Amino acid sequence: MEKDYFGHKAEIYEQDRNRVENVENIAKTLLSNVQLSKDMHIMDFGSGTGLLLEKVAPFVKKITAVDISPSMNNQLNEKRQSLECELEILELDLSKNKLDRKFNGIISSMTMHHVEDIKTMFADFYKMLNFNGIIAIADLDTEDGSFHTEDTGAFHFGFDRGEISEIAKSVGFKNVKTTLASIVKKPYGEFPAFLLTGKK
Repeated sequence: MEKDYFGHKAEIYEQDRNRVENVENIAKTLLSNVQLSKDMHIMDFGSGTGLLLEKVAPFVKKITAVDISPSMNNQLNEKRQSLECELEILELDLSKNKLDRKFNGIISSMTMHHVEDIKTMFADFYKMLNFNGIIAIADLDTEDGSFHTEDTGAFHFGFDRGEISEIAKSVGFKNVKTTLASIVKKPYGEFPAFLLTGKK
C-alpha cells in the first residue's frame, strides 16, 4: 500500500475556503472554454473530494472519477446522491496503471504536478479519448517550490504554459490553448493557475 498523502486531510479538505474558491474559478473557466453535453462520459483525473466534478456534473451524463487516495475517494462517495450525473469511482494510480477505456473528455484540477512523466500521461489521455474528445487540464504556472508546504508527492513546481502545450501537441492534441483560470491565494503568496484545453 502506497502512502495516502491526503489521508490526514481528506475530511477537512474542503474547509479551506481558498482551495474551494480556486476550484470554483477553474470550473467556471472550464465550462466557458469547453463544449460539454448530456450524452458525454468524461473522466476526472485526480478527482479528490469531487470539487471540480460536482460543478461539471450537471452538464454531462457520467463521470468516472480516478484518484489514488482512498480517503479522498471516500469523501467523494458520500456526495454521490447529490451529484447531477452518474458517478463511477476508481482507486487507481494512472501513472503506473493503464486504463483501457474510452471517454468523451478528460478533466483535471491541480493533479499534473503530482505526475512525474507528463508526456506519457498526455499520451495515455490521447489513447483514452474518442475522436473529437476533449481535455481540460488545470494546474499551476511555474512557481518557486513554495506552493506545497508539506509533502504531497509533487514532482513539478508548476509548468511553463508554452512547454506543457508543446507536450500536449507532441502526442497528437489539436487546438491546444492555455488561459488563466484562477489565482490560488496562500497566506504567503498568490499562485496563478492555468487551464489547458485541446481536442483529439
